[in-house]
Amino acid sequence: MIKQTTLGRAVETSGLGLHTGVQVRVRLLPAPPDTGYIFLRTDLDGFEIPASVEHVSHSSYATTLMRTGVTLSTVEHLLAALRGGGVDNAYVEVDNLELPIMDGSSEAFTELIEGAGVVEQPAAQSALRVRKTIAVADGDRRISIEPHEGFEIDCLIDFAHPLIGRQHLRFDALEPGGFGREIGWARTVGFTEEIEALRRANLIRGGSLDNAIVLTQDGMLNETPLRAPDEFVRHKILDIIGDLALVGMPLLGLVRAERSGHLFHAMLMTKLLRDDAAWEVIDMPAAVSLSLAR
Repeated sequence: MIKQTTLGRAVETSGLGLHTGVQVRVRLLPAPPDTGYIFLRTDLDGFEIPASVEHVSHSSYATTLMRTGVTLSTVEHLLAALRGGGVDNAYVEVDNLELPIMDGSSEAFTELIEGAGVVEQPAAQSALRVRKTIAVADGDRRISIEPHEGFEIDCLIDFAHPLIGRQHLRFDALEPGGFGREIGWARTVGFTEEIEALRRANLIRGGSLDNAIVLTQDGMLNETPLRAPDEFVRHKILDIIGDLALVGMPLLGLVRAERSGHLFHAMLMTKLLRDDAAWEVIDMPAAVSLSLAR
C-alpha cells in the first residue's frame, strides 16, 4: 500500500512578493491525512483558503485563489514544489496576499521541503485517474489530459524570440526526485515590452532580474546565463504541475500542452472535474500495479 505523506517538521522562509513588493513570510507545517494543501492567512487570523480548483479566481500572470473575498496569489510555484516533492498534506501559513517569488522558480521551496523531510502517514494515498480525454483549446493554444498509467506532461512552447523559439519536452512527473533535478530550478520569464503596462496595473512592484528572466526583443537583460537552453519550457511544465495540484491529489494521466497558460490549466481541471465519467478516485497501488503489469 502506498501511503500518504506530510512534512517531517515545520519549516519557514521569506521573500519578496512579486506584485506587492513587500516581504512575505511563509511557514510550511505537517498536516493530517486527507488534508491536502491548505493556505492560512496569518495576517487575517489564520483564514483558511484550500488549494482547490473551485477557489481559483483569476489566472492571468499567476494563479490566484479566493474564498469569500479573501485572496492569495502566485501560489503555483509552491504548489509545484509540494506536489513535485511528493508531499500530500501540508498547511501553509502566509502573512500577506501573495506567496514570495523567491528566484522565480520552485528551487527555494524544494530545498525547504527537503530540509523538513517527507514522512509517511497511516492512510492510503489516493489518486485521481483520468478515464477519458478532456481538452480545452483556443486557436493554436490547447491543453488536454488523457488516460495514462502514470503522470506525464508533454509540453510545447513557441515564441518568436531568438532565445526561445520552439521548445518541446516530455516529463515523467512521478519519477522520484525528477522534479528537483529537471524542473524545479527553471525560472519564470517576462518581456520588457510588458513591463510598463504591468506597472500601470499596479503589478510586479517586486519584480527584478533576481526573480525572473527578462527578455528584450533580441536578447535578455540578465547578466547571469540561462540555467539551460530550454529553461523556458521547463518552467511551463513547473506551472502546469503547480496548477494541476489544485485537483487535490496526485493525478494519473497524460497532459499534452501547446502554448498553454494558467487560465488553460484551470479551465482543463474545471472541465475534467465537472464530467463524472472522465475520472475516478482510486488507491495509488492499483495504478502502480497496472503500470507494472504492462
